[in-house]
Parts: sequence; structure tokens; C-alpha cells
Amino acid sequence: MRLIGSAFAAWLALAGAAQAEVPVPVLSARVTDLSGTLTVQQRTELERQLAAFEREKGSQIAVLLVPTTQPETIEQYGIRVVDQWQLGRKGVDDGVLILLAQEDRTVRIEVGRGLEGVIPDAVAKRVVEEIMIPYFRQGDFYGGLSAGIQRTIGLAQGEPLPEPEARSPAARQTGGAVFLPFFIAMLFGRFLRIFLGRLAAGLVTGLGVAFLVTGLFGLPLPFGLFLGLFAFAFVLGDSGRRGGGFYTGSGYGGGYSGGGFDGSSGGFSGGGGGFSGGGASGRW
Repeated sequence: MRLIGSAFAAWLALAGAAQAEVPVPVLSARVTDLSGTLTVQQRTELERQLAAFEREKGSQIAVLLVPTTQPETIEQYGIRVVDQWQLGRKGVDDGVLILLAQEDRTVRIEVGRGLEGVIPDAVAKRVVEEIMIPYFRQGDFYGGLSAGIQRTIGLAQGEPLPEPEARSPAARQTGGAVFLPFFIAMLFGRFLRIFLGRLAAGLVTGLGVAFLVTGLFGLPLPFGLFLGLFAFAFVLGDSGRRGGGFYTGSGYGGGYSGGGFDGSSGGFSGGGGGFSGGGASGRW
């Protein structure tokens, strides 16, 4: 009877620990800040850097900031994150996770198998200890993350990996995610005409769309300028009206599908890369 009671108590303890685990957030952006450490502008800039790197190299780097990973260590939680997020390309395994736990004062770089040649554990440790942590000790978390990202990108550039696809699944998803905010921005621009007039509302909307596309979604500047100009013309003129209302029929949507958007939801996603526990951690 005592044995049964002890086993039951142990089971309850394990169940309680499992329930207390910090959940892994859904992957929807390259930078996920659950600790409120970064400003919107800082997140946007880091997102832009990582998106540009992925377009050029094909590899994926994601950043996750959480208040704590307790009761797990940062290494245990990091493995759960990469197992769920599957950063990097399938078969190439070229993903990297930069994980920061604010209240625990810990940081970790988790390296996919395909990049362990150029970012072995010892090198990852130096990036953490010599590049990132000095910033963190001064309270400059954006500076430390940015410096760590740039060094990680520089290291990853040295690995001869397959060329990125001209239109990767992640890029198509980003294009699909742009469509709804772009459409809402144009409708909002029409509403602004009541208060600002056609020209001012068109300029505000066009510039806003260009910033949204290039700054937030990390798409090429010419594409952002093109959509900004389109939004400006839409707000300025009356071509968007048909039969007394805004025209949103198949001709409008078809223009976007023809441009390479697949209409899929949600922004950024992993490609199925594998991790084996390579990387390094540190405290400040």
C-alpha cells in the first residue's frame, strides 16, 4: 500500500511539473517577443535583417524572447521549441534559434545539424559570451541580439548550402500574409479622404503600405514601392468604385494570385529542419 501511495505521489509530481512547462508559442514571425523587451521598431528591424538573410542564403534564423523557461533549463526548452518550429530547410537542416529568457538571465543559440560545421559548440559559445552577453549586462538587449544575429549570419555564410528556391514556401506565405493588411490599408485610405482630402490621404496610405511591405514583411523595396504607388492611385482616384461601392471582385484578387501569392495564411513558418542539440548557452 505504501508503494502504491509513493508511486501515486510521484505521478502527481510529474504531472504537476509537466503542467507547469512554459508552452511553445506558435511560430508566425522570425522575431517573437513574449517578454515585452523589444520595441515595435526593434522587432521590425530584426525581422527585416532575418528575412533578407533567408532570401539570400535560404537558411532560417528565428529569435524567441520569453520571461522564463522554468521549471526547464533553457537547453530543455530550446529543444522543445526547435522540435515544434522545425526551423531550416528539410534535408538541409540549416536553422538557428536564438532564445533569451529575460527573468532567468540566460540566452542560448540552438544550431541545426546543417550549420554545425561552421557554428560548432565552441564557436556558438564565443558568440554568446563575447558578443551578446556584454550588451545584455548593460541592459541593451536589442544591441546584443542584433550583434549576435549579424555574427551568426556571417558564420552561416561560410557554409556551402543549396541555393534558396526562387519562391520558397516561406516567401509565398509572407506574400499571402501581405494581402489582407494591404487591402485594409487601401480601404482605410479611402476613409481618410473625408478628413485629409484625396492627395494627403493618398500620400499617407502609399507611404504606409510601402513601409508595411518592406519594413514589417521584409519584402524587396521595389515591390513595396510598387504596392505603395498602387495604393496611392487607388485612394486618389475613383477607379476602385463600381456600382456605388468598393470593387473587390475576382479581377482584383486575380492580380495578386498572378503575382505569386498563394493566398496561404500566416506569415513565417519552418521548413522541417533537424536539430541534434548543438549550440551553446550563457548567463549574464
